[in-house]
Amino acid sequence: MADFYATLGVARDASDDDIKKAYRKLATQWHPDRNGGSKDAEEKFKTITEAYDVLRDPQKRAAYDRYGEAGLRGAGPGGGFEHVDLSDALNIFMRDFGGFGDMFAGGGRRGGGPRAGSDLKLPLSMTLAEVATGVEKTVVVKVLDPCDKCEGSGAEPGSKPTTCNTCAGAGEVRRAQRSFFGQFVSVAPCPTCAGEGVVVASPCRSCRGEGRVRGEKTIKVQVPAGVATGQYMTLRGAGNVGPRSGPRGDILVVFDVQEDERFERDGEDLFCESLVTYPQLVFGADIMVPGVTGELSLRVPEGTQSGTIFHLRGRGLPRVNASGTGDLHVRVQLWTPQEPTDEEIVLLKQLADLQGTAPPQREKSIWSKMKEALGA
Repeated sequence: MADFYATLGVARDASDDDIKKAYRKLATQWHPDRNGGSKDAEEKFKTITEAYDVLRDPQKRAAYDRYGEAGLRGAGPGGGFEHVDLSDALNIFMRDFGGFGDMFAGGGRRGGGPRAGSDLKLPLSMTLAEVATGVEKTVVVKVLDPCDKCEGSGAEPGSKPTTCNTCAGAGEVRRAQRSFFGQFVSVAPCPTCAGEGVVVASPCRSCRGEGRVRGEKTIKVQVPAGVATGQYMTLRGAGNVGPRSGPRGDILVVFDVQEDERFERDGEDLFCESLVTYPQLVFGADIMVPGVTGELSLRVPEGTQSGTIFHLRGRGLPRVNASGTGDLHVRVQLWTPQEPTDEEIVLLKQLADLQGTAPPQREKSIWSKMKEALGA
């Protein structure tokens, strides 16, 4: 069972401010956007957010202190405890801190106000050659834009939104409730204005009071070199506009690197095979091997065995958002002609007669020699 206090690095009697400060520091460190979409960072971010979400809520915290995670199954208005996924964790982070921009500007939004627009997920297909150099992609995305008729207010021209009478413009309502653990005060978005603090009496006919309409826009995505399938980058403020002049959400550009049949990829390293003839292995040769951005020359020394792997340093892929480049590993394999010519058949039979039918004996390894010396 996880120790939520240890996860956040706070004492069991820590104040709400201490818990919030601890989470804020850890969330900034392990946020996926700060770690290039790292899976390890993502798991860490979810773990600390789960701990924070329990300890920040007085009712959940009291149940956890008394019964551990088992006590959370019946705690809170939601009626149960579930482990958070990445979407939940990001929503909790944005809810309490408003994202990185607001954190560094002095904190997230307080009280009522327009809701932020939703994020968009944009899959982006790339070739391995584009990954090797980095690329700028131009894409057209469907987004929600401010309504031209009401200028995003959601109110019919000639009218304007009014302050919500339920929450007096605060955007939230407080409710006191008693439970086995005592009296607790819960804060929830105002049900009348959905947390915005204002209501629209005469909705705009064009956007039906939403203050936004469907549209398209062209964006340019500067993709760094070295990205891999499943990694993503965030375009801040490029997503859907929020209802009634709410700020825009983000666009999450998710990379999908097409497979290249010439290579197998392991991080920044590439692996490939190159077929060579028997004379090339025996006498040595300069051969051309596939490179991600063009063919490369490789010197095969004389007497090379089929299956030998050559390492071309720095001929792999760049490390994403870091210095250095991976390697290209080339395995040379003997090419066997399936339909040899008459002349080749004659020469091959002569070679077979010279070498005999028995395969050459491989030289004994150092371990075999040691065993013989020891009489094993």
